[in-house]
Amino acid sequence: MRNHQAHNEHDKPDDEATIHRGNLADPRDIDHQAMAPDDHGARGGHEGHDKHAGHDPESFRQKFWLSLVLTIPVVLYSEMVQEWLRFSMPEFTGSNWIAPVLGTFIFFYGGWVFLKGGWDEVKSRQPGMMLLISLAIVVAFVASLATTIGWLDLEFWWELALLVTIMLLGHWLEMRAIGQAQGALSALAALLPDEAERVTSDGATETVPLTALATGDVVLVRPGARVPADGQIVEGQAEVDESM
Repeated sequence: MRNHQAHNEHDKPDDEATIHRGNLADPRDIDHQAMAPDDHGARGGHEGHDKHAGHDPESFRQKFWLSLVLTIPVVLYSEMVQEWLRFSMPEFTGSNWIAPVLGTFIFFYGGWVFLKGGWDEVKSRQPGMMLLISLAIVVAFVASLATTIGWLDLEFWWELALLVTIMLLGHWLEMRAIGQAQGALSALAALLPDEAERVTSDGATETVPLTALATGDVVLVRPGARVPADGQIVEGQAEVDESM
């Protein structure tokens, strides 16, 4: 970050400036004066972002790893996969139920978040990725179940398991990236003060929250303090870090 020497010809910011806990439509005048060290009041906390129910990265992580472990035997005991790769797995009593049982568990355990998300998109009439994923896994599940019962001659258990597992991995990575980005934004927001010293008409100062500032207010920024909002210097001189 670069420090710039503040001066009276400070350029005005854009017409709309976003500040912590409030928006201002126009820049304000800011009075920079060399005075005593910063004696602002205590800063308030900055709340983190709320996570959507069912979209917690930790939940996706747990579902992915368990689904991955259960997907391995489903794939290995798939007749289609064995035929393609020319290998065979040991057979024992009940081995033919490995794919149906584990595939059904993966469908409901790992795929439930997609089924719920798809249903929510249907109710809101806003179809999206969740609906597409839910349709794919429902079709694979129904076809595989019908094959197990003997109604069809299709085997999609291994494809169903792989699809759910891959989708869980993708959404886990996506939610983790979103969480990291929101954490960075929260850290930037934490750099802004919660209060400002506004200069009154008689020359005194009063401590007010940022939401109380309005266009035309004159704000006193002491040495070492943070600039509470965009504005124009009307008096005084100081070095200001303009990276924010």
